[in-house]
Amino acid sequence: MTHLKEGDKAPDFTTVDEQGNQISLSDFRGKKVILYFYPADNTPTCTKESCNFRDNYDMLLKQGFVVLGVSKDTAKKHQNFIEKFDLPFPLLVDTEKEIINAYGVWGPKKFMGREFDGIHRETFVIDENGMIERVFLKVKSDTHTEQILETYNS
Repeated sequence: MTHLKEGDKAPDFTTVDEQGNQISLSDFRGKKVILYFYPADNTPTCTKESCNFRDNYDMLLKQGFVVLGVSKDTAKKHQNFIEKFDLPFPLLVDTEKEIINAYGVWGPKKFMGREFDGIHRETFVIDENGMIERVFLKVKSDTHTEQILETYNS
């Protein structure tokens, strides 16, 4: 789905998180960023994926990663999702789909025989210089952290 690939410059963005704090990708220069796109807060698969990041968050921090989640949900929905599942990382608000479109993760999907446009579950690992280091198009939501780390430890 995405038009971006490993080695491309990651599109910069500025938005707010669930608490209204302004966040830009450029704020994280010098760190590796896991930027994961997911369809919606409080849905079963999105919850599994977010909780997998939560459960492995300390390990990710020790390896120098920052985790940022993106969906088109509102700050209030993000805040409720974070509180309900005790998520330790920010969720970025993209109700206008500016980041979603910049990363090319919006498009046609099929679910239970129905076709519609939506967010594709994709993850980008962005290096310390703002370049896309890894792209995950086939996310395994319940073991996504392991899926990412395997590519660094192999």
